[in-house]
Amino acid sequence: MIIYKDILTDDELLSDSYDLKEVDGVAYEADCAMITEGAVEVDIGANASAEEAEEGVEDQAVKVNNIVHSFRLQSTSFDKKSYLSYLKGYMKAVKEKLKSQGKSEEEIKDFETKAGAFAKKILGSFKDYEFYTGESMNPDGMVVLLNYREDGVTPYVTIWKHGLTEMKV
Repeated sequence: MIIYKDILTDDELLSDSYDLKEVDGVAYEADCAMITEGAVEVDIGANASAEEAEEGVEDQAVKVNNIVHSFRLQSTSFDKKSYLSYLKGYMKAVKEKLKSQGKSEEEIKDFETKAGAFAKKILGSFKDYEFYTGESMNPDGMVVLLNYREDGVTPYVTIWKHGLTEMKV
């Protein structure tokens, strides 16, 4: 299995156990699912007395997004202007990281061109996105985007391909 980590913060963001689809050569999308956490019922086969029935444990079931929950992503918020400001700084940091990794000038230029075009797509439907940071909540790290497919029910996350390192497990 491959765990994808943020190259700037080392936060785990996604794994190949989800069906990843490359988008425009610059991002990955992965469909999520809403899962139920908590509310474990244990039936020991005995009848509860009247007193025990009143002392029932309040174990509430909670619906959570499987990727957000599994990778402990933290919700954050942006308006369009602050997201654009964040994105400029983030892309600059990723570009520097790619340079330090010895990527060619051509690869870096390709990243910048594709990232710019993809950012315009994001900004075009900005109001549809939810934003998440990695577990460390480092403001310099990648912001994971969550949106819903055309059916309005299926959530999916979008992450920047060039902002990831792979860790084989």
